[in-house]
Amino acid sequence: MSTLNESASAPVVTGIEGLLLDFLAYLELERGLSRNTLEAYRSDLLQFGEFLQGRGVGVLEARHADLAAFLSELAGGPAPVAAATLSRKLACLRSFYRHLRREGVLEHDPTAELRGPRKTQRLPRVLSRAEVARLLAEPKGTSPAALRDRAVLELMYACGLRISEAIGLELSDVDLKEGVLRARGKGSKERLVPIGREAVAALGAYCRRARPLLLEASIAGGGAPASRLFLNRRGRGLTRQGLYKIIQGHARGAGLQEKMSPHTLRHTFATHLLAGGCDLRSLQEMLGHSDLATTQVYTHLSSERLKDAYFSAHPRALS
Repeated sequence: MSTLNESASAPVVTGIEGLLLDFLAYLELERGLSRNTLEAYRSDLLQFGEFLQGRGVGVLEARHADLAAFLSELAGGPAPVAAATLSRKLACLRSFYRHLRREGVLEHDPTAELRGPRKTQRLPRVLSRAEVARLLAEPKGTSPAALRDRAVLELMYACGLRISEAIGLELSDVDLKEGVLRARGKGSKERLVPIGREAVAALGAYCRRARPLLLEASIAGGGAPASRLFLNRRGRGLTRQGLYKIIQGHARGAGLQEKMSPHTLRHTFATHLLAGGCDLRSLQEMLGHSDLATTQVYTHLSSERLKDAYFSAHPRALS
């Protein structure tokens, strides 16, 4: 049995190169998928190609049994992948072979009979209101970094932004007077999201007193003035890794590091809005979900929190 390698730098199998490039171009240009999704699909298909190479099978000759063996090895190998990862890889393979059928490269889709793993729905972790207050109070002082960190944390909680959306914000995307911002979500879809009063105040302080000082570092280094809203110490736009480190650093300071993930503030935003009476359709629009079913996970989460509150507070709930 071949050994699967997760690395995106796996050797490319003869016969898959052109097909892979054409498929990725289709995903990018016609379906507008993000760069991260494209890279994940590329890695998945190279891994699949390496597996087929070990079996002496070409990508166009692969049959149901070959794909089932690939997924089985992923699930039952020495380092089994999670059900969610397995489902993503299966979705990638299905999309790839359906594309080949549409293009007339194949007559039969070998993924037609494949069944994915059952996914248990994991409710996302969220912070309580008190925990949010501790996290947002963690950036202390009036240094440019502190003002920036306070503004980005306030904004992510106020608007339910993904990390990629927060770092992608341009200065022109935010209207502090109207209290609204333009976020660019998955597939470059744009949406308008209201900004709360506290976030407007924090963002205004950052733009007036901190961002010009951070921008000076870029200009002093001979770089062009940055258009990104949130800048690092060198006056360049924050990276995904840079913002994640900022969030984790303040989470540690607030004693919340075990509860934080890149999406924790987004999940918390959604849960707190529903608990406050926001309707599901409005929440879907603010989160940028294309499918209402994706938003509905927060109704389950709110129900669990309501049950916890009931059983801890009602005098006859456990009698």
